[in-house]
Amino acid sequence: MHTADSPAPSRRTFMKASAAALATGALSGCETIVGEGGAPGHVDAHVHVWTPDTKSFPLAEGFAVKDMQPPSFTPEELLAIARPNGVSRVVLIQMSFYHHDNRYMLDAMRRFPGVFSGVGIVDENAPRVRDAMRDLAKQGVRGFRISPGRLAPDAWLGSSGMATMWATAADENLAICPLINPAALPALAVMCSKFPRTHVVVDHFARIGVTGQILDGELALLCALAKFPKTFVKTSAFYALGRKAAPYLDLAPMIRRVRDAFGAKRLMWASDCPYQVQGAHTYAASLSLVRERLDFLSPSDRDWMLRKTAETVFFAGAPAGPAPLPKRPGTVLRGPYR
Repeated sequence: MHTADSPAPSRRTFMKASAAALATGALSGCETIVGEGGAPGHVDAHVHVWTPDTKSFPLAEGFAVKDMQPPSFTPEELLAIARPNGVSRVVLIQMSFYHHDNRYMLDAMRRFPGVFSGVGIVDENAPRVRDAMRDLAKQGVRGFRISPGRLAPDAWLGSSGMATMWATAADENLAICPLINPAALPALAVMCSKFPRTHVVVDHFARIGVTGQILDGELALLCALAKFPKTFVKTSAFYALGRKAAPYLDLAPMIRRVRDAFGAKRLMWASDCPYQVQGAHTYAASLSLVRERLDFLSPSDRDWMLRKTAETVFFAGAPAGPAPLPKRPGTVLRGPYR
């Protein structure tokens, strides 16, 4: 989730961070990242990646190179940020720049086996949407992002193509991942009722707080989804919600209320990089809110939110350790920019 008040990092900031990451060996990929007591590392449940190589991976119609801010955020750049913070696995979310062309995300998943899972995008109005979902699932995609665009929520979720997507997700044990505003929550509840076997992962608290205000009525609509046992919520995109300033403690009451409604086993932390690392925001600040700052979370709550929930939904049967970075002659690895 990107907002207009999240400025792109300067080239100087980018280059300084790149040098630091390379100097500390953050891109080595040779060691398994573990948490306290030798436990597996954290899972970041929501990150976008893209490449400046628009010849190999062209942008979708309607997008231009200038829309790519930052100009580059590759898997290598991501891991240079994530691994030093104890994050060993990541759920990649198909970037809108590529629309239904999921090849770049799939390429990252193939190059880093066991490190990345994927949430793809398909055209729900295409005649063979079921086949498209199954084909991507065979390549490791575990969920599908949906968003209404300019359609009214009822018309969007009420289409025959959307019904096919939800039914296919249930049959194939895949997740439907809605990117929505709070106004769409009632329509989403209808779909959860119609398709009770479908796993649903709501992105970014359904954007509650993006206006700067966390409204009780909107939060009540989100928490009402807790009655559907296969519905999950990403506690994510802290940079864009509430006061939009670290350490994000103003979001604590919302997180607590969602935890009380869903239980920690149905919540998953996510950074929403690269947008979480722009301007004054940092990856460490996002992670720290859940890992250290919320005193109402038990150690078990943190373990579920930082690893086990996303692992269960998006990494079932996948190995836990990071893979070595690919070695390509002449390749220059760029580090993080914040």
